[in-house]
Parts: sequence; structure tokens; C-alpha cells
Amino acid sequence: MTTDDLPLPDDDLDGHTIEELADYLDRGRTPVDPSIEGSAACRLAMTNMQRLRELSVGALERRADAEPDREAGWVDRLLEAIRAEVRPGRDVPVAHPDPRLQLALTEAAVRGLVRRAGDTMGGVVMGRCTLDGDLEQPGAPVRIDVTAGLVYGEPVEATADRLRRTIAEAVERHTGLVVDAVDVRFDDVYLP
Repeated sequence: MTTDDLPLPDDDLDGHTIEELADYLDRGRTPVDPSIEGSAACRLAMTNMQRLRELSVGALERRADAEPDREAGWVDRLLEAIRAEVRPGRDVPVAHPDPRLQLALTEAAVRGLVRRAGDTMGGVVMGRCTLDGDLEQPGAPVRIDVTAGLVYGEPVEATADRLRRTIAEAVERHTGLVVDAVDVRFDDVYLP
């Protein structure tokens, strides 16, 4: 069992909960809360929450209209997915010419990089991302597994190939990790 398999405590966001961050976003981030704005974990969680709102409001509204008696548990599952994505995870070393400096990104930051690369590519809406391999060992091969929604009308194979290349290039350019493979699974279709 790795630390990523453990349940995420509510206070893992520097003493704040996902619900507090959602309320803060709903208020337009005012008044400014320095304990939230000064926390990388809170900012990452809010970025993911904002991204989720932007990408899925229409889909959620359509699903809610189609299933008006839906149980309230789907909100809990959604929040749990966000909690899992913002878990810092392992440290990924970043090379620096000065050997006295030891720089690192968190695994969550790398997942965010993967997600951003896919979302900005066009034709897909990124979902989950997992990183397999020894992230803490420079030069060790890593495997990236992603799910994504495909925009209706996009060619599946060509889009998956383009997504693989886009993700591998972004990760190798910004982290120094060696990407052995990128596995893509389309699990939804979105209207353009």
C-alpha cells in the first residue's frame, strides 16, 4: 500500500476542507483569506474545482435534468475524486545545474501538468490521471494512465495518438521524467 492509497484526511489542505474551499470560490475569493491563498495545496484544489465547474456544468445540468430523483451521493463521489487528485503524493525531483539545490514537484503538480496539456490540446476533456513507476528516481521509466472525454466527431485513434504525444512531451519537458507509455481511455463523449 502506498501513501496514495490511504484516505485523505479533511485537513490535508493545510487545515481547510474541500467544502470551505468551495464556499470561498463561491464568494469570488473575497474577502481574501491569506491562509488559503498562501497554500499551494488549497490553490491547486481550487484550480481543479474551478476547472471542473467550467468543463462540467453543462454535463451535470443535462444529467440532473435526465435523472431528477438522483441520489445526493454523487456529490460526495465528486468531492472524493477532487480530494484524490489534490493529494500531494510523491516528490518528483527536478534537475538543476547547481548540485547544492534540490528541487522537486509534487505528484499532484505533475498530474495537473498532464491534465492541462490534454485540456489545451483540444478535442478532449481530461478526466483521471495516474502515474505509475518510481517517480522519485530520476531517469526511471514511468507510465501515465489517463481517462478523457472525447468531443463528438473527433477521430478516436488519431486523437488518442495526439494526446499521448502531447502528454509525453509536456511531462518530459517540464519534469525530466522518462515517459515509457501513456495509456488513454476515452470514457465519455461530449458535444462540441
